[in-house]
Amino acid sequence: MLVLIAEDDELILKTIELKLKKEGFEVRLTRNGQEAMELLKSENFDLLISDIMMPFASGIEILAELKNLQKKMPVLMLSSMGQEEIILEAFDLGAADFMVKPFSPNELINRINRLLRK
Repeated sequence: MLVLIAEDDELILKTIELKLKKEGFEVRLTRNGQEAMELLKSENFDLLISDIMMPFASGIEILAELKNLQKKMPVLMLSSMGQEEIILEAFDLGAADFMVKPFSPNELINRINRLLRK
């Protein structure tokens, strides 16, 4: 399973990368939304994990681009802010799940496994 992680916080990015690799996932990393959109155009991923607030393009913009590309994959959104309006917009654009930072890496794996079983 190939997972794209779009996260600008280096500590969170590396934590997710290490946990997913330990669980047997192959991962690609990006630290801003523009890079994530470019990778989504050129590769096929099984799952996207994306922060909402990132440089150059937000997680919401990435979701909109996924919709334009007509790529179907579960998307797990991450954010340190719990603004209901943004969360609802993410779900309207196709996000499958949402986690507030900080989060438990074990809970993250449980949610990923649930999303990929669908």
